Amino acid sequence: MPINVTLDIMLAKRKMALNKLSEKVGVTPSNLSILKTGKARGVRFSTLEKLCGALDCQPGDLLEYLPADGQDDPCPELGAEA
Repeated sequence: MPINVTLDIMLAKRKMALNKLSEKVGVTPSNLSILKTGKARGVRFSTLEKLCGALDCQPGDLLEYLPADGQDDPCPELGAEA
């Protein structure tokens, strides 16, 4: 998947356990674990907002875009017109 969740890195930087984050944001540890391991298929903006507030970070600190191998332009349909 081209979107990588870096929640584990931010937790380590903040020296915070997943259970503590769970208490702060009101999301179950199992759901946070699914997000942390990259198995989530999506994340609500309200959850992202809570995570950013609890971790004192920006959404870009928790999510990164990794283009697929050999893919230069992530949106070729938006490229230059012929």
